[in-house]
Amino acid sequence: MKAVIQAGGRGTRLMPYTSVLPKPLMPIGAKPVLELLVKWLRRNAIEELYITTGYLGHLIRSFCGDGRQWGLHIVYTEETEPLGTIGALTLLERHLDETFLVLNGDVLTDLSLRTFTGIHRAHGHPFTIATACRSNKLDFGVIEDEDGVVTSFSEKPVLTNSVSMGIYCMEPEILDHIPRGMPFGADDLAHCLLAKNVPIHVYKHQGLWLDIGRVEDFHKAQDIRWEEHAPSLMVVGA
Repeated sequence: MKAVIQAGGRGTRLMPYTSVLPKPLMPIGAKPVLELLVKWLRRNAIEELYITTGYLGHLIRSFCGDGRQWGLHIVYTEETEPLGTIGALTLLERHLDETFLVLNGDVLTDLSLRTFTGIHRAHGHPFTIATACRSNKLDFGVIEDEDGVVTSFSEKPVLTNSVSMGIYCMEPEILDHIPRGMPFGADDLAHCLLAKNVPIHVYKHQGLWLDIGRVEDFHKAQDIRWEEHAPSLMVVGA
């Protein structure tokens, strides 16, 4: 299977560090997150890899080269203007001729790609999103009212939601729904498909997932080791 890593973003949540390094090259221990991600893909039998670049893309190309050191082949695209998570796929249209994966360049996970892609192929529709549960504590008291009279008051409640992991499985036909030459994100694609009554499926991952673009997750990742020959991440000391 082919995979696309989206590595063109500016990584504003990790500023000022990303003013000198693109987010996918931020270090996790002694290695950049992109290296850990590429090795995980290779362990999951990915051999054809496409990396979309933009901001500081020359550093990513210099680091990864053609991919032969990891036993795979890498092709790059260069965005002259930001195209968003999904819009950049139009630059790879002639290559994406079979089922393919799309991943943000700042994720670490123990997701089984075999299971994920198996679920995707089983339902027969063009778009599947890997999701995880995240809980967030609000910093405010939440008030509900009816006709100006308070009916409930929750002090700093914890909300749990199913969120996108930034990992998608797609069929080539998805490219027919993407406009050319303009920014287009995963949310735009979802709205487009829903408007056209095209089913969107989810795979609910119960394991580890970190979004390195979040400062909290970036720090958590420093306590995790990526096993060189294992399919998953292991928590140090577990």
